[in-house]
Amino acid sequence: MFRGAEVGRLLSDDDFKAVEPELRLELVQAQQALRDATFPVIIVLEGIEGAGQREVANLLNRWMDPRFIVTRAYTHPTDEERERPELWRYWASLPERGKIGVFQRSWYERPLEEHARSRSDDARFEDALRRIAAFEELLTDDGALILKFWMHLSQAAQQERLERLQADPLEAWRVRPDAWEVWERHPHLVASAERVLTRTHTAAAPWFLIEGADANYRAVAVGTQVRDSIRSHIQRSASRERTSTETGSAPALAHQPTLLTGIDQTPPASKKALKRQLREQQARLALLQRRASAQGISTIVGFQGWDAAGKGGAIKRLAEAYEAHEVRIHPIGAPSDEEKAQHWLWRFWRRLPRAGHAAIFDRTWYGRVLVERVEGFAMPTEWMRAYTEINHFEDVLVEHGIVLVKLWLHITPDEQLRRFEDRRNTPWKAWKLTDDDWRNREKWPLYERAVHDMVERTSTARAPWTLVPANSKHAARVQIVRTVADRLESALCRASAG
Repeated sequence: MFRGAEVGRLLSDDDFKAVEPELRLELVQAQQALRDATFPVIIVLEGIEGAGQREVANLLNRWMDPRFIVTRAYTHPTDEERERPELWRYWASLPERGKIGVFQRSWYERPLEEHARSRSDDARFEDALRRIAAFEELLTDDGALILKFWMHLSQAAQQERLERLQADPLEAWRVRPDAWEVWERHPHLVASAERVLTRTHTAAAPWFLIEGADANYRAVAVGTQVRDSIRSHIQRSASRERTSTETGSAPALAHQPTLLTGIDQTPPASKKALKRQLREQQARLALLQRRASAQGISTIVGFQGWDAAGKGGAIKRLAEAYEAHEVRIHPIGAPSDEEKAQHWLWRFWRRLPRAGHAAIFDRTWYGRVLVERVEGFAMPTEWMRAYTEINHFEDVLVEHGIVLVKLWLHITPDEQLRRFEDRRNTPWKAWKLTDDDWRNREKWPLYERAVHDMVERTSTARAPWTLVPANSKHAARVQIVRTVADRLESALCRASAG
């Protein structure tokens, strides 16, 4: 793949000076047009040490408006980053729609370096590349333009560069202490890089091989590709928006049975017994959480359910089992303007708990396949794609060791009506009842079908759904706290056995 990479790839200073002004102008014009677009541009710069990644990043910031460019160069992860899934720090740095993100030492750096140094085997390497490809697919499916540049130098060219820099007292500082060690590993890095480029080159997120020996050629090649790609993507994006005639709602299948049909709502014990069981399970969970905190095991509990199903009361009882500083409750409503400017999963990634802590979500990422589906806020292609995106997201969380608990609180239509009436007639509860609650109730069959599809397509062995009968609030609270405690206890047992 890299054979003969530097041959014939030179651009004289005169030719560069003739091309540079127009290319810079066109890049700025493309960037200005991008500001009104509905997608971000993500530029990945990887390659051989000394092939020009840093210089290209600086060049793009100099040739375009740096106010609308986010540039990141990643080194060793911080303690905060180690406590979360590896992709967390990259999600946190993604550019907003209409802006450009330039990533040096990106999500490819660690798996590539570890494999080149024989610190990871082929199976682990392939698994890392699979996760990267899925991550990039999430972004491109949402409209992002991803351009990946591999900056290449032959081993001979890399050696020549190091010798030239070392011979110049004013440039010798550019030679890293481990530069010659890196040079010796050149063949191993190239072999690993070939697998990276082969496995993760897609039509939506392509790799471009840039010969880095000549700075003039390198600058023009990257600049031209960025310019052309932004122009083309803007045109394709506008064309898709003009031709899209899809609607966001699904057909009603009101008379078909669902997974919610026939859920037994009979309380398993008396109210007095349930209150005692709740205290017992809270105490059990509190002790388990102490162990989890010491071992750095995090917990995420996601609540979904019908309006007036008792999510708020259940969350309150669950949170009582945690030390206040170790749990965060995230009420999820309509996205803010900042959140709308990102991939729809971004606002959940940024709320992941640190090691040993817990996050409780009052409504979750499943809004994509529930309210956004039923109310038409997402097109069918978007919410249908979301099942796969959610499964990938949750797989990353569980793979990192996070205990993930997903709860659907189910009540019957008659019980919901009783609670609505109670809220309306009780002054200190009236604020809980909104016009949207009544409107959503009229769409019960559509929501029930959406819940059925959600559970069927996203209840996996590693991240199962728990359907909680919630006509009895006391029984529901006991089951919820017990479920979280059971899952946490199982995780602690696996950690001890491992």
